[in-house]
Amino acid sequence: MELFFREEGSKGKNIIIIHGLYGSSDNWLTIGRKLSTENHVYLIDQRNHGASPHADSHSYQDMTDDLNEFFKTHQIDKAVIIGHSMGGKTAMRFAADYPEKVEKLIIADIAPKDYFDIKDESQYYFHKNILEAYKETQLNEFTSRREVADFLKLKLEGESLVQFLLKNVQRNKETKTFECKINVDILYNWLDEIIRGVDYKWFEDRKPILNYPVLFLKGENSNYISEEDKKSISSIFPEAKIQLITNAGHWLHAEQPQQFIEAITSFI
Repeated sequence: MELFFREEGSKGKNIIIIHGLYGSSDNWLTIGRKLSTENHVYLIDQRNHGASPHADSHSYQDMTDDLNEFFKTHQIDKAVIIGHSMGGKTAMRFAADYPEKVEKLIIADIAPKDYFDIKDESQYYFHKNILEAYKETQLNEFTSRREVADFLKLKLEGESLVQFLLKNVQRNKETKTFECKINVDILYNWLDEIIRGVDYKWFEDRKPILNYPVLFLKGENSNYISEEDKKSISSIFPEAKIQLITNAGHWLHAEQPQQFIEAITSFI
């Protein structure tokens, strides 16, 4: 699959940034531009997101294959890979399959685990509720983005969450009606894979991984990386660094961009 991408800078190290669920390259432009002063930055839209094509499947194997094709198409021999959340799992799997293409690996607020293993399905239902809210939103019936936002607020809690999700709503230039950029039905059907995939067991015959330096960035207020997860990370990546981004939740790059940039530039 030929992924949509944005490109910032033209010299220095190649950096590829991979967004998370509901995200897109647009959400990472601020980070990408700051990194591009000394690096060549590619910001991709993963399948079923942003301006990239929609497809009938959404597995981590699919997303790994897409990324490998991106490397080949753009003749990228090696790159620093930054992945957030779902994009972090894509990055980990790609790096494990193609270590020769990875200069450094940076994982933002996600662990190599099946999130059902914590006996807490809250994350599953959190995302299920979001996707159901998208599904129930009859976008062609709304006349303004404010109306769409007000509807989402009836279904979901948090102004910042609604504003983030609203970025996937756009007006069709031809029909003048609103539509959703993400492939809601497919993401809903593949939600189990998104939450379960690329877990500790998947790395069993690949660890220890010592081919490239690894940095995990954890949001201080996020529960995506637990103390137990840190043990698993060390088992898979014995030399990995785990760094805390203070006063930040799961969307740490948006909440604390300066800390995030400083952590990355120092590691690179």
